[in-house]
Amino acid sequence: MMEEFKRFGAGLPQEWIRKKRDGGTLSVDEIQAFVSGVVTGEVTEAQIAALSMAIYFQDLSVEERVAMTLAVRDSGRVLDWTHRNLRGPVVDKHSTGGVGDTVSLMLAPMLAACGVHVPMIAGRGLAHTGGTIDKLEAIPGYQTGMEVQRFQRIVEEVGFAIVRQTEDLAPADRIMYATRDVTATVENVGLITTSIVSKKLAAGLSHLVLDVKCGNGAVMQEVEAARNLAKSMVDVGVGAGMNSRAVMTDMSVPLAWSAGNALEVREAVEYLAGTGERHPRLDEVVLSLGSELLWMSGECSNPEQARRKLEEVRDNGRALELLGQSIEAMGGNPRILDRSDILPGAPVVRAWKAPRPGVISGFDVRGVGMAVVALGGGRTRPNETIDPRVGFSSIPLVGQTFGLGEDVVTIHASSESAWDEAANRWENSLTWSDTGTCAEAPAVIVETVHPSRRA
Repeated sequence: MMEEFKRFGAGLPQEWIRKKRDGGTLSVDEIQAFVSGVVTGEVTEAQIAALSMAIYFQDLSVEERVAMTLAVRDSGRVLDWTHRNLRGPVVDKHSTGGVGDTVSLMLAPMLAACGVHVPMIAGRGLAHTGGTIDKLEAIPGYQTGMEVQRFQRIVEEVGFAIVRQTEDLAPADRIMYATRDVTATVENVGLITTSIVSKKLAAGLSHLVLDVKCGNGAVMQEVEAARNLAKSMVDVGVGAGMNSRAVMTDMSVPLAWSAGNALEVREAVEYLAGTGERHPRLDEVVLSLGSELLWMSGECSNPEQARRKLEEVRDNGRALELLGQSIEAMGGNPRILDRSDILPGAPVVRAWKAPRPGVISGFDVRGVGMAVVALGGGRTRPNETIDPRVGFSSIPLVGQTFGLGEDVVTIHASSESAWDEAANRWENSLTWSDTGTCAEAPAVIVETVHPSRRA
């Protein structure tokens, strides 16, 4: 092992650990040697844990974050789009997660309909937040894992495809994250940045917009913490050669009418088909992220033009058509676009009624998400099987008034006892005010983060 690290001229792992522990700056060679050793096994799990803890307390500079992000990207396959017959740039979005955040299912086909290509490599649900891959697996037959060449061909022909991370994509991140997860070193801005941005770079993107959420349902609940993460990811993305922006959005209320895998797929279809009322906050996030991407990629001359273009493909059926084509290409049943009953349904579906007159003035969004998990729609252990049928639909908006006994939300459960538990969790997640009170949710778009000058 010593000879391997000498080849890099980077010293030994214990020297890097000591250097970072004492507040020093790691060189590019040291970072590259560390990441290479993670993949080959020459850096032990104990050394990964020790360096992660040193970074947790001392953090990484922007330059160190860029170097580590590039090293993690290059630890496996990096997708190349140069020889593909593409009509426009290669773009994507990433969300830090929330409840009812089904944006990807609408935005990806809308962007493709506007002429860009979206190779989306998405994740599963984490804690109380839903995952795009879990939602797609609610579609009968949909294959979230596939050979890279087929994935690229679908992106080329349809305009977008959504798959889960492959084993050879940024493998160092998978190994490092597993160790961080059990050593209380996940919550570090530099390491979170490296984990997210390296995988987007490995997808071969030229442009990325990040949806960084704040509020009680977000991973980074405080605005300043979310802003720091957004700035870090934007600066590292730009520093690594990828045009990047972030839009900070509010997650203090659920983002959609529904929360739960099959239910959110159904809402995405209705959104693109125009068959139901579009959730105002969800629609605004979709259009804001999409217009930022079309503008920054040069497809539109300004955000207003980009928004009009997105609204056109949303309303004329083109985005819905591409969603069906992508689902079919991924092995799924495209008939879900006109036959919602093809999606799995729960055996117990019943409304929860208002226990007293009042106005909904707020949510514990994390509590709503954990209620979906408790129903079986999320995981309490890694690799646990989830129930795609369960969740909530007809989630009310802040400010809605209800009389005693009126339907407030519909709960989809696997059993009567599960329905009862979900009802209790739902009630505990609500804040009620007296009838006549004026309650209003915070604006869903908080701010846009551009690269700093040093990036």
